Amino acid sequence: MARRVAPGVYLLEVSWPEPIGSNAYLVDDGDVTLVDAGLPIPRRPLAEELHDVGYDREGIDRVLVTHYDVDHVGGLSGIDAPIYLGREDAGLVRGQWSPPWHHHKGAFHRVVRRIYSLSEFDLRPLGDGDRVGGFRAIHTPGHNPGHTVYIHDALETGLLGDLVWESDGRFVPPPWIDSYDTELITESIRRVAEESFEHACVGHGDPVSPNADDTLRALASEL
Repeated sequence: MARRVAPGVYLLEVSWPEPIGSNAYLVDDGDVTLVDAGLPIPRRPLAEELHDVGYDREGIDRVLVTHYDVDHVGGLSGIDAPIYLGREDAGLVRGQWSPPWHHHKGAFHRVVRRIYSLSEFDLRPLGDGDRVGGFRAIHTPGHNPGHTVYIHDALETGLLGDLVWESDGRFVPPPWIDSYDTELITESIRRVAEESFEHACVGHGDPVSPNADDTLRALASEL
């Protein structure tokens, strides 16, 4: 069931038990932003999770996608709002570049983009440092080439996607089998660890709050 993480920030529990699927989040700062959307067949329907916190698909002003993976974009059906995605992942899904077939995740993406092309959406690529409403986009490659973290300074919240996973109140890097470059993941974690935010919303596991930035710095110091 959907629940509040912080004022204006809600966890939408669309994910199946780990490691299948990922969380989605809703942020209301005057504009209504959906961050990631879960699988095409979720554990709990996205519409019901939105309803639990008083919203519906029609009221969504924008969607921020942390990266192009099925468990983050599969639930976008029926949403008529601009979709923001890191530039490199937008190029991947549009066929502007292709990962090598011999890369385990690259081969997967070459196949999946034929099914989830996002061609029906108003897809808007984002670069490092771009701003969308109250959010700052930070390019955090490694898990995906275009993986992007969104920081909302006014709400003291970091939407971390799969930069890290949560486990027993701590952060861990995502597994290599589901990532492009683990060395880049380490660099990205260290970069975001320099930011300040009380609340961290992750794709896998539970949100961490308060002192989420300290928890991320603890991981960065171990890597």
